[in-house]
Amino acid sequence: MAEKKNEPNQKKNTNKGGAAGKNKGKDNGTRNLVIGMILLVVLAGAGSAIAKNRTNTHAALPSDVSVSEGYGISFNPKAPVKLDVYEDFQCPNCRNFEAVNGNYINSLVRAKKMHVVFHPINILGPESGLTSAASACASDQGKFLEYHMALYKNQPTAENSGYWTNEKLALIGHSIGITSAKFDTCINTGQYTKWAANVEADAAAKNINSTPTVLLNGKPIPPQDQLNLAGLKNLFKAAGVK
Repeated sequence: MAEKKNEPNQKKNTNKGGAAGKNKGKDNGTRNLVIGMILLVVLAGAGSAIAKNRTNTHAALPSDVSVSEGYGISFNPKAPVKLDVYEDFQCPNCRNFEAVNGNYINSLVRAKKMHVVFHPINILGPESGLTSAASACASDQGKFLEYHMALYKNQPTAENSGYWTNEKLALIGHSIGITSAKFDTCINTGQYTKWAANVEADAAAKNINSTPTVLLNGKPIPPQDQLNLAGLKNLFKAAGVK
């Protein structure tokens, strides 16, 4: 009987507890959301700090490199429309992007109609780093665009297969008209290996971990639009390329 007598009070107290519990749940949810946001900011800052610590400020820099643009090889910085291309020379999708759009993008670079920054990074393994460093050696010879295209045209079917050796990378340069002994020395000494690591570290700080990643005025071009030349031209035109 005592228990039955107390039932209404218990029920009443339970209702109050439920309301309080709901409010408490909301408070906890809000607190957890705030904590989560703080953690995201902290983690982002930590990632940036780690990437910054990985950057070698004493690394030799090839020609046309812009430190402020992630150590990328930069063309026409005064042009009003900017394209950033994050790529791996061993990446099949990057090869496809180059096959479809390379001539067009290169024509815009040569006509000074577009600010294009190339960021060769190592996603797929050690031979990606070798090819990135070699492309910088070609940049010193004023042949980056030609070498860039030649690397993709000669891309092997297997990654890190031993295909990309210093000798092979030098021969690719010779095939596009590079004759300077400095080019061969640059490759054989790994002159720009540390620069290549800096490009990779900067990309990591920006959470770029897949290739190709293509940004038009800082906004990603969706993968489905990257292999549509007519569509890409329309995007460039809409952005202001004449």
